Amino acid sequence: MSSSESLKEIYIDEMADLWSANDQMQRVMKTLSEKASNKKLKDLLAQSETGIAKHTATLKSVLESQGGKVATEHCKGMEGIVAEAKKHTSEDDVEGSLRDLVIMAQYQRMSHYGLAGFGTAAAYAAALGQKDDETKLKSIVKDIYKADEYLSHMAEQAEKAVAKSA
Repeated sequence: MSSSESLKEIYIDEMADLWSANDQMQRVMKTLSEKASNKKLKDLLAQSETGIAKHTATLKSVLESQGGKVATEHCKGMEGIVAEAKKHTSEDDVEGSLRDLVIMAQYQRMSHYGLAGFGTAAAYAAALGQKDDETKLKSIVKDIYKADEYLSHMAEQAEKAVAKSA
């Protein structure tokens, strides 16, 4: 995040950072989907790619409405999380249901980073009296929570199945 002198500048920086985080997460989704063995997980990851693209489009429109430069600011936080996701899911000794569990955990780490960022951006919008932006950003938070809840349930079921086979 660059040096800012006002809440509006911090808000705009937050959204540019989120845009970069989304781009990075979207790029890794295809790789994770290819490594997944569970059909429901593959479907969720594919749906997430589409959802992330919609969220990014929303970010761009909000940035434009605020007079911000419609460009990303490289998100080093997500860069590290994506690197970890790639590392943990590329290990050849973990396959099948176990690899799916690892993919689920890495996906949730990336999603939780997004939750923190979008939630913060929504709070900034509220503080700035930007009700339309706040509504759009809270809608994204709601989407991410919904996917996270679904994935948590899926992971719990998968963990039980793996534990029974061990």
